[in-house]
Order: sequence, then C-alpha cells, then structure tokens
Amino acid sequence: MPQPPRKPRIALAHDWLVARRGGEHVLEAIIDALTGEYDIAGILTMFDTGEPIARRIDDTPRHASRLNRLPLGLSASARRHLLPLYPLAVAELSRRLARMHAQRPIDLVISSHSAAIKAIRPPAGVPHLCYCHTPARYIWSQTHTYGPAALPLAMIRPFYRAWDRATAKRVTSFLANSAHTAEQIRRCYKRKADVLHPPVRTGFFTPSPEGEGRVPRGHHWLVVGALVPYKRFDLAIRAANEASHPLTVVGDGPGRQQLRSIAGSTVTFVHDATDAQLRDHYRRAAMLIYPQQEDFGITAPEALACGMPVVAYDAGGARDTVTDGVTGALFPTQTVESMLAAIDRCPKHRALVCREHAERFEPAAFREGIRRHARALVRV
Repeated sequence: MPQPPRKPRIALAHDWLVARRGGEHVLEAIIDALTGEYDIAGILTMFDTGEPIARRIDDTPRHASRLNRLPLGLSASARRHLLPLYPLAVAELSRRLARMHAQRPIDLVISSHSAAIKAIRPPAGVPHLCYCHTPARYIWSQTHTYGPAALPLAMIRPFYRAWDRATAKRVTSFLANSAHTAEQIRRCYKRKADVLHPPVRTGFFTPSPEGEGRVPRGHHWLVVGALVPYKRFDLAIRAANEASHPLTVVGDGPGRQQLRSIAGSTVTFVHDATDAQLRDHYRRAAMLIYPQQEDFGITAPEALACGMPVVAYDAGGARDTVTDGVTGALFPTQTVESMLAAIDRCPKHRALVCREHAERFEPAAFREGIRRHARALVRV
C-alpha cells in the first residue's frame, strides 16, 4: 500500500507567552488557519508563564529559553531589562529548532515578531515567514516613552539595532500588519513586506441587534486600551474637560492615577470590562477617540464593526482602518484643538458604512492570506 503523503511541518516562534494580547490573538489565528493542512511542531519563545493563553496555543507544545528561568518575573519592565540577553535567547532557540529539524524535518518556520524572535535561524534550506507586528518600538521608534528604562535602552540601542537589522536576513518573506509597519520594516530592516491585516472578531463585535433589545447609542465619547503614556488618553480627557462632554475611559494600567488626577467631572473610568461589556460600550458611545499612534490598533476596527465612527490621530495603523469623512475623522496633530475640530466634523449615523468597512478585516481574510503565503514557501 502506498503511504499517504506527509503533511508539511511548521515550527512557530513568538517573542513571549505571558498574556493574551494582540500578538497572541494573531498567533492563535495563525495556528487555526494552518491546523489540518500542516503539522504544527511547536512554539519557540523567549518567555513563557505556563499560564493558559488561548486554546490553540495551549494545545501546541511550547519551548521556552533559559531566560524564562531567571528570578526577575515576567513583567514588561523585567523583560525590557533583559533585552541585552535577547540575542543569546534567540541563539539558544535556534539550536533547539535545529534539533527538532534533525529529529523530524521542519518545512517552514513562521515567526510572530515584535521584539527579537524574527532573528531565529531556520535550518539550512528551510524558509522563514515573519509576521511582523512592529520592529521593537523601544529600540527603533519610541525609546523616550519608557520612563526610567529609557536611558539604559538608549545606551544599548546602537548595538541592538545592528544585530536586529543583520538578522533580518534570516527571514525569507515579511508580512506586516499595516502599511505603517511595512514602512517601518523597509526603514529598519531594508526589506520589503506585504501587508496582511490582523483578524478582527467581526462575528462578535457587531452593531446592536434590531428589535426590542436594541441598545440606544448615546452622545458620550469613548477611549479603550491600556492606560500607558503613548496612548495619549490625556488628550481625550483634556478635550472632554474643555468641551464639558461625557467621556468613558475603559482600561487599566500604570497611568491610571495620573489620568484620574486630570479628569474633570464628565470623565468616567471603567477598569475591568469583559468582552461582552466592551462590545456594549462600543454599541452605546457616539464615537471612539483614538489619540495614539499604533502599528495597527485593534480597537478602531472593533468599534467600526459595532457601527461606531472613530476619531483618530492621522498616523500609523489608523490610516489603514479609518477613512476620513466616511467612517470617522483624522486629526493631524496630537493637540486638544486638533482633536476637537475632528470631533466636530466626524460623520454621524453611519453605522452600516462603518460595519461594511470593518468587514475588510474579518478572520476569513486573514486565514486565506496566511495559507496563501505559507503555500508559496513550502515545497514538499
């Protein structure tokens, strides 16, 4: 009896598995898209808490570097302080990958990169597809936003940049999550990247259903995300103060107390929200305020999927997700005046248009894109 052809075997690499955030959502979607057609050999990562992340990730073998054993904790701050050791961790994972390949051939490596993991060295002759969320922001673009860690990062930056750029040669093909990230890849790594937007849960984030249970849309503004400096939620709060307009802030983080200290009486904070509660906020608010520059930024298309327009800073991933004058308004400078002018001209009563625009980012489009790029590289 002839043996059935073997499935191509894929090894995945991801910087760290410490929580379920945007990068982990994409990693899960990659596994979901490729399971069945490919064998998934495992996930190589620098740090792993061992805690549940998502079903597809949890069901896949995970291999962490020795950095994971250091008694410093796995907080974002602790990980940044270990940045000089990232090249060693990636070299160790490269050796682990070589052993996996020797035991049973690997046909493709797919990395999910935002810090160092795209530097993993594939076995000889094995193609490497990198889905890049961003070149490391604290090295290439936003060192000044990292508080006490900014000076040490600035000192290591020239050496890390040289290593990061040199190891981009280990990638066969780059995918970027937005046109902004594709440009960053060109600038930082001197490489071309195709754009494949992350999947947005358009099946979950939907406008309020018609009928008796329909949620009425109010006139208050909304911001959603981690309370950290680069999100610039302080601008939205100051705009609400100046206009005496209701604003709901959904999220938590180290900037909570500072933001509370500048908030006027019209600003409400919600620190814990389930997915269902977040969807309800998207369905009830008049518009999402998006003052930050993101590489892609998942909250903007989530809001659009719920039929809510977005007022966004005209930079980064917002240019891929918000169409000025159609699904929201873009403002050119991160100032209260510029934001308030965009709020005034933001189109209203465009729920259907916003929803149709968000459907460009549905999970099926991402699955097909990942499969297409994987098939282009795998030769079995």
